[in-house]
Amino acid sequence: MDNWDEVRTAYQVARMGTVSGAAEVLGVHHATVIRHIDAIEARLGVKLFQRHARGYTPTEAGEDLLRVAQATEDQFNQLVGRMKGRGDDVSGELVVTSLASLAPLIVPTLSEFQRTHPDLIVRYLTGDRLFRLEYGEAHVAIRAGAAPDQPDNVVQPFIPQEVGLFASKDYIARRGKPSGVEDFANHAFVGNDDENSRAPFSRWLRANAPAQAITFRCSNNFTGGEAVRAGAGIGFMARWEAARLPELEEVMDPLPEWSGKLWLVTHVDLHRTTKVQAFLKYLKEQAKGWLP
Repeated sequence: MDNWDEVRTAYQVARMGTVSGAAEVLGVHHATVIRHIDAIEARLGVKLFQRHARGYTPTEAGEDLLRVAQATEDQFNQLVGRMKGRGDDVSGELVVTSLASLAPLIVPTLSEFQRTHPDLIVRYLTGDRLFRLEYGEAHVAIRAGAAPDQPDNVVQPFIPQEVGLFASKDYIARRGKPSGVEDFANHAFVGNDDENSRAPFSRWLRANAPAQAITFRCSNNFTGGEAVRAGAGIGFMARWEAARLPELEEVMDPLPEWSGKLWLVTHVDLHRTTKVQAFLKYLKEQAKGWLP
């Protein structure tokens, strides 16, 4: 349904039985009510009401709409009640989103935070798409790259996303380390399959390694890291992640242009709630021990 104002109008007409009654409840002119009813009936291709001298009586289709609209209004009222009741405590759902590659850092943090607040239900959503905070899809988003600029969001710098170029000890035993960028043609690299990837390190690799040297290509950083660990080639990994993997070695000193930033993003309507503030404070404290 494209226009929920029309659904709400039809619901009030069915509930009140008259155009004037619905107009009073909705605070609009009776002509607006009639226009909404005509529009929704035209869009659906069915009659929702029988018109008569005493008012409007729902047809069978109108009764179906009334039941759905009533259930929707009840659920919305319950939601409002829950939201008001949870403004001053840490309970209900906490929805956090980030890139999947950050899961080894975020999951333990969420788990510990939940132990401190046992009434909390955690939803950790990962993926490349941007979850829409303005539609309530998440309470806290951890995003990489340039500072997010969506309106009505509160954006805070989080931690640097330090990136290095690594290879497995098995790969190094077989092929050695590159002596420099000029030696890249003699090596195999793991890269992003998306040639339009905006990640700084991906752009750098495409600019400095011959295309034929990028022999193993992956759709995300997690699978790319697994390929590096398996010895498929030299590839970029977060330095905090590689520091946990003794089978990897850094093949050259990191360059500043490889790294980016992580940002904490919340919607202005939820930023000051007790739940969000408690989690942000805990997350920032835990993050102090993440970097090598």
